[in-house]
Amino acid sequence: MGLWSLVRFAHVAGAALWVGGQLALSLVILPLARRLLGPEAKDRFTAEAGRRFGMLTGALFLPVQLGTGVAMAWHKGVTWASLAEPGYGRTLAAKLALFAVVMAAAAAHGIAHARHRADLARALAVVSLVGSLGVVLLATALPAT
Repeated sequence: MGLWSLVRFAHVAGAALWVGGQLALSLVILPLARRLLGPEAKDRFTAEAGRRFGMLTGALFLPVQLGTGVAMAWHKGVTWASLAEPGYGRTLAAKLALFAVVMAAAAAHGIAHARHRADLARALAVVSLVGSLGVVLLATALPAT
């Protein structure tokens, strides 16, 4: 196992934690909080869970994903021009563009939640989750080497 296997592992593990965290929050934790907690406790719990997930995203997930992603692109010889080429380049470009949309939706979700715009926050959470699954799908189309 070489250095680039470890870099790729960190990238994949970070993505798994991000998408897995979104799925766990959306499908397990938040529905249970809505069902088992009173309105005030539910609001406080969901706000704190979202805040903690957001802090982990900014402090851990984003730096790992950006650092390992840039390192792997450099190692593969990706250039700005190659992102327009059919195959690997266009798939990577689509993945990067969708990743940017996901991060924007996640940030906007936090803002909407802080402003007590629950419907907008929920819609942005869905956009972020579906987009994250799309990023993973596009990543599976990229060769490992």
